[in-house]
This record gives sequence, structure tokens and C-alpha cells, in this order.
Amino acid sequence: MFDVGAGELLVILIVAVLVIGPKDMPLAMRTAGRWIGKMRRVSAHFRSGIDAMVREAELEDMEKKWKAQNEEIMRRSAALTEAEAGTPVMTGPPPVETPPENPPAVEPPVTPPPQPSLFDKQPPVPVATVTIGGPAIDPVPETPPPPMLPAKPHTGDENV
Repeated sequence: MFDVGAGELLVILIVAVLVIGPKDMPLAMRTAGRWIGKMRRVSAHFRSGIDAMVREAELEDMEKKWKAQNEEIMRRSAALTEAEAGTPVMTGPPPVETPPENPPAVEPPVTPPPQPSLFDKQPPVPVATVTIGGPAIDPVPETPPPPMLPAKPHTGDENV
């Protein structure tokens, strides 16, 4: 398509060095390489899409041909069987059976009881007490603590 020979490539390189300069040439080549890579990826993606469309069209044509050939073979086979048996032969899929009037009773599936979630309120778990060399200490006191007295309102005069 684009035929670039060695002479044309040398002329392009000399013009690029004169216009861009030798100092900025590596950066320009890197940028050009990235753009060329992007263009190749886009064209490869486009090409693969076109190829997929062509393959799908070919498969559809092949399926139509196979279906026509299959029907022709079925017709020939039915004609030969009719000639041998003397009675018409069914070609095509078998008839659909009608379901019985009273279907058998189906038991509903047994569902297990729901499991408690972590967020459900559960009763507190009793705490075991361990005695090591002395009397056991009950973690929960038997008598409730005395009630708190109401606080005196703060007026701002007292030292805190």
C-alpha cells in the first residue's frame, strides 16, 4: 500500500533531524511509535470485527445448505420406506405427548428453619468462673450499684 524505500526513508529522516533537532528527536520518535502502535491496534480490532461478521455470514449460508440437504435426504428416505412398506411414513419431529389430566401430587420442598443472623439479639452467654488458688469471683455483682445523685448545676462561680 504505502511503499517507502530506503531513499525516501533517508530523506524523511534528514528533514526530521533538521526540523525537530537532534536533541528532541528521541522524544519525537517515541511519540511517533506510540501513535503507530495505537493505529495498528485499532486496525487489528477493526479487521477482527470484519472477519467475525464474514464468518457468521458464511456459517448462516452453510446452515441453510445443510438444512436443505437434510430435508432432501429425509424425503428420499421416506419415499423409499413408503415404497417398501406401502404406507405413508412420518417425516419430521415426533408428535408432542399431551400431559395427563391429573398430574401426580408433588410434595412441597422441606425448608430448613432460618438460621439466626449475627445481628439478631441473642441471650447473653453465661461466663464461667475459674478459681486459681483462691475463692471464685463472680463477674456479675448480685446487688445493683447505688443510684447516682443528680449533679449540681454549674454556675461558673466555683473553681473546677
